[in-house]
Amino acid sequence: MGKVLAKQKKINEAIEAYDQALKFNPNHEEIISRKLNLAQQISDWSVVQKSSYLIPSLGTTNQTVSPFLALALEDEPKRQKARSEIYAKTLFIEEKSKIFSIPSKKPKRIRIGYFSPDFKEHPVSYLIAKLIGIHSRKHFEVFGYSFGNNKDSKLRNRIIQSFDVFRDVKDMDNEEVISLAREDKIDIAIDLSGYTSGSRTMIFSHKAAPIQISYLGFPGTMGLSNIDYIIADKAVIPEQTEKYYTEKPIYLPNTFMPTDNTRKFSSKKLDKLSMGLPEKAFVFCCFNNTYKISSNEFDIWMRLLMKIDGSVLWLASTNNQSKINLKKEAKRKGIDPVRIIFAEKVSMDVHLSRYKLADLFLDTFIYNGHTTTTEALWAGLPVVTMQGRQFAARVAGSLLSAIELTELISKNTNEYEALIFKLATNSEYLNEIKNKLLKNITTTALFDSEAYTKNLEKGYQQAYERYFTGGKPIPISIESI
Repeated sequence: MGKVLAKQKKINEAIEAYDQALKFNPNHEEIISRKLNLAQQISDWSVVQKSSYLIPSLGTTNQTVSPFLALALEDEPKRQKARSEIYAKTLFIEEKSKIFSIPSKKPKRIRIGYFSPDFKEHPVSYLIAKLIGIHSRKHFEVFGYSFGNNKDSKLRNRIIQSFDVFRDVKDMDNEEVISLAREDKIDIAIDLSGYTSGSRTMIFSHKAAPIQISYLGFPGTMGLSNIDYIIADKAVIPEQTEKYYTEKPIYLPNTFMPTDNTRKFSSKKLDKLSMGLPEKAFVFCCFNNTYKISSNEFDIWMRLLMKIDGSVLWLASTNNQSKINLKKEAKRKGIDPVRIIFAEKVSMDVHLSRYKLADLFLDTFIYNGHTTTTEALWAGLPVVTMQGRQFAARVAGSLLSAIELTELISKNTNEYEALIFKLATNSEYLNEIKNKLLKNITTTALFDSEAYTKNLEKGYQQAYERYFTGGKPIPISIESI
């Protein structure tokens, strides 16, 4: 019942259902983790704090919890690996027999298969839309396998047309999809969803292709031995943390994250008043999902609002209960709730344009802004982050490094708060950073979609070469072109 209510966005009722279930089995770790995730979605941190002592043990011994839900609960890559391995071992039988034989000669073109439920209006599709279209057709044949209930949209149609072959396989079962991929002679299968919503991990546990790679959708290890590689960079997976991943990293030279340097802004003239913002306010902004915001960040943000007269905090509107709770929490901290302003859902071009109305983007800690960070930077809005330990907590740092703004990466909460305060109170320094960002958008690696694609293709080619010569997967480092 809790799961059904959660799907219907009846979050308070879903939490009540989970509470009822926990009366029957107080130690059911999946229910506990789902309840905590819902509490995070509605910004009810009292629920999270009451159960915080349970978090380290959730899904790390013999019960399973969703590895994706756990990513926002704590920043501990060692335990995230344990969760993924237990989850994979319990839910997915891995095909161990030798299904694929190494060909006697290399194919003229390597066949890449991208598998996803998210070929639609979705962050993953916004990030890879250009990449799919500009893959080298001399070296690669590019297949798409779509298993989501995806509505028609401009973005979906663009992606469909970008593939050489597009398969809508939502009505096929896993075995049928695996058979189809094998018939298509896919050389490298790319899992774009990991353990996120709509994923079909069984396709990869039973092996759709001789080489399998986890990429983009899930910022952590899958814990599956049949997934050979994970696309990464040295910022998100420093070499000393490779042991927390069952996959071998393919290290791209600048950032693991693709971008689309053709994304359009709205032609409409936006102003602060039209977006519900005070005309002369200093606007702090965070459009990350509410489940990523914890009391740790919010306490800092409230202290900053207290110190900086007339400043406001602009957040993404995700659900009404979260709005109520965040405003209540602001009031409890001595901040007038009217200074917490919510951005409602708008078309993507308007969404991109409204970043330009903010003055500074404030990142979340345990689970950074990923796509939102690229959006803010593309719009010329500086992002302040704090670099954590796990992949999900290091993405914004990767993106800021790729755009050569490492001065916006802090190492701890004190540094994070001091840096934000300095930028908000020193207009000369903030303008210097903004001017540097605007210049770097066109001169650095982050939004060089063409160079990124060539580097990724080198990663694919080296992984294939390793397979073709009979070698086991090892970490691969790509030199920048």
